[in-house]
Amino acid sequence: MRGFGFCNFPCTSMLSLALLWSLPLQAEMVTLNESEMSEIDGAGIGLVLDNFTFSHGTDAPDANGNQARIFRITGIKSTDGQDVDITVNHLYIAGADSAYGQNLTPVNLGRLLHPWRIDVVDGNTIGVRDKSVLEIAAPAMLSAAEGYDCLGGSAAAGSGTCSSRPATESWIGERADMGMQMNVAVGNDRSANLNIHAKSAVIDGSYLRLWGDDARQQMAGQFKLNFYSPELTINACTQDGSECGSRITMSDFVLQLAIGNELQPVFFDVDGTGNFVLEVDAIAAPAPGQIAANGLRDGSDTATWDFYEAYYTNPEYRSNLRIGNFGVGDRDFGSARIEGMLIQHLEIRTKDLAP
Repeated sequence: MRGFGFCNFPCTSMLSLALLWSLPLQAEMVTLNESEMSEIDGAGIGLVLDNFTFSHGTDAPDANGNQARIFRITGIKSTDGQDVDITVNHLYIAGADSAYGQNLTPVNLGRLLHPWRIDVVDGNTIGVRDKSVLEIAAPAMLSAAEGYDCLGGSAAAGSGTCSSRPATESWIGERADMGMQMNVAVGNDRSANLNIHAKSAVIDGSYLRLWGDDARQQMAGQFKLNFYSPELTINACTQDGSECGSRITMSDFVLQLAIGNELQPVFFDVDGTGNFVLEVDAIAAPAPGQIAANGLRDGSDTATWDFYEAYYTNPEYRSNLRIGNFGVGDRDFGSARIEGMLIQHLEIRTKDLAP
């Protein structure tokens, strides 16, 4: 259905909410176990935002002339013990050709045919055995015959694999300009603002999947981020914006980041000291003798060899970074790429620096 108003922030949007549920309606709610939930075949919730604009930092000042709403991160200390204060002065999501956030126009996020999705899926269909998996997913990728070039500003159907369409003269499209200006103060030094802007950004094919791991008694998950932008820029300016340093420009920017998979999920935990722990456990090593000394399938345990062959050759487990051209100011340094990154083991642990 269309026409449901939504505005909890200084923004304007129209929300199209499609709720598709294939189960018969029950008179009362009952608790389901893991086995019963894994058999649910609902279509979940589809979410589409029409004519959406979000902007923080553009409100009129309050009665004292101060910024009306402040997005600030505190409680961080530098290595020499000084307080670190991160203030986001401007944050926006808007239509294409926004001139780095100066000209904000609406954009559509998702399409009725390819919406954002919130769903509980059968883990057996995605390699997570006998689990119900919560999935929050961006619009899907399509076949090359149906989709649009993920970077092309004038892409037509059949030119790529993204479902989000670029803006045209008659259509605002589903690709958003987004960016932020933030100020990082270390102690009393609040000298510069950092600006990050992405033009016509697309995150089709991205998702977050979460489930409970019985053996470790922890939350487990998979995270996939696809980020495409014809131009991603970073620069620093004085606090009043009167002077700026050279702009770093990354043209045709592509990031395909994979953290966790069905064989190596990412685990979320809080340790005994109250610090957050994120971990991707190492893949189990083969037992002695399961893989032949020459590494070939002949002479190896075939099931074990096939398992590791599938693991190391699956492109869905790997991350890629591609930049069509890397420039600083008026100098171009050409293209850059990092391909086939595979996380063998990862552990991120926060630490309380307070005495």
